Amino acid sequence: MKALLIHTYESDFVSVQIDKPTLKAGEVLIKIHASGVNPIDNKIRIGKAPYATPLLPAILGTDLAGVIEEIAPDVTDFAVGDEVYGLTGGVLGLQGTLAEYTAVDANLIAKKPTNLTMREAAAVPLVLLTAWEGLADRVTIKKGDKVLVHGGAGGVGHMAIQLAKIFGGDVYTTVSSNKTAIAKSLGATPIDYKTVEIEDYVNQHTQGIGFDIIYDTVGGQSLDDSFKAIRHYGHISSCAAFGTHNLAIGSLRSSNLHGVFVLHPMLSGEGRKHHGDILKQATKLIEEGKLKPILDSRKFTLDNAIEAHKAVSDGSAIGKIVVDII
Repeated sequence: MKALLIHTYESDFVSVQIDKPTLKAGEVLIKIHASGVNPIDNKIRIGKAPYATPLLPAILGTDLAGVIEEIAPDVTDFAVGDEVYGLTGGVLGLQGTLAEYTAVDANLIAKKPTNLTMREAAAVPLVLLTAWEGLADRVTIKKGDKVLVHGGAGGVGHMAIQLAKIFGGDVYTTVSSNKTAIAKSLGATPIDYKTVEIEDYVNQHTQGIGFDIIYDTVGGQSLDDSFKAIRHYGHISSCAAFGTHNLAIGSLRSSNLHGVFVLHPMLSGEGRKHHGDILKQATKLIEEGKLKPILDSRKFTLDNAIEAHKAVSDGSAIGKIVVDII
């Protein structure tokens, strides 16, 4: 099969021909049609994600959509020919998805939504799972809860907005002025974080009480701002809490901080079936028309996948970046 390797960090991909992987117990062999690209993929490539670093040389790529070509004897939930998607590799010893085939733990995948193309489906898993863990696993959104999503036009953010709406929330999001239309199209009230002060939007949208739930997808100052914008006894989820922060303001509000690290099931083996189960629920929501991915219009293949990696980190992406494998 054709695959892309990196031999050193910060290097370009090298196209190689290698043997297709062989199955172990509990695995399926997938012919990959599309590989979703996330910021973490590029961080891994340039050596900025030591907690997920694969052994070099490595095939990178975390998300996929494709067709099952072979199943291990003990796999009963899938059949040859099933179209599937999932967050399946590209970390530690797990083969990534910038290749024509991969063998993956069947617990990590679900049947692809029938109303999505392969490209669209490959854009879903990591960002959907990250949003779900922060808004469904960690907290309970009640109808009418005021939910603030930091970075709502991003990959995780645009899924978080939609999920919060599905769960009954009254959703607000911080975005730059050129992305307010995206926020509105998803049903959120946009807040221009560059021009509106925290105190002002808390007063305007919550009468000064603070938001019931905040999902921080940005980290850094955004997480610090969340401590100021949360109500007493409110919940903050963050998938970007990797810095050093003063928790005093949030603690004085008796707020709850939930960390989300979506790669943990792949890295540890713990909770893999839960990821597959979440994707099954996502498939239902997508097929019902309640949830949709937003894709960047640019097309990438294995021949220029390095440009896809750059595009997720240079601020140029409008929606998810996907690499077409076939």
